[in-house]
Amino acid sequence: QVYDRALTDAVIDAASRALRRPRQPVLEDFGHYLVSHPHLEPLRRLLRFSGSTYADFLSGLEDLRDRACLAVPDLDLPDLTLIEEGSDSFSLRCTAPIADAGHVYLGLLRAMADDYGALVFLDHLGLQDGAEVIAIRLVAAHHGEGRRFDLSPRVA
Repeated sequence: QVYDRALTDAVIDAASRALRRPRQPVLEDFGHYLVSHPHLEPLRRLLRFSGSTYADFLSGLEDLRDRACLAVPDLDLPDLTLIEEGSDSFSLRCTAPIADAGHVYLGLLRAMADDYGALVFLDHLGLQDGAEVIAIRLVAAHHGEGRRFDLSPRVA
């Protein structure tokens, strides 16, 4: 559903007060939750369709908004721009109307690294030229065992 931005900010701030945690870590936890909770498996599947490696996943982030709108036309995701800084270094620019939305993506990126079994260093660099920037360094593409993923969902 679509909610007024002021209401969204109020809910985030209320959660932050109730949990006695700053806003940014609460949003990062939310991003992690979106990928890791079993009830949200369709979102994980949507993200995993970018490819079989974490680098493929990163390359597909710019198309995430369009893919998500196919499933949920009213969804208003932030604009994402991935910039390759080096062979294993990237920066992700996140432009969103809600303050600190980049922290949701920080949590999502961490959870997806675990999902792929990749070792990454992530750092939220703050606001630069109107966009939140996340530095991404892919240390090892196959650091550990990732979660199982099949193109077709399992039938019970």
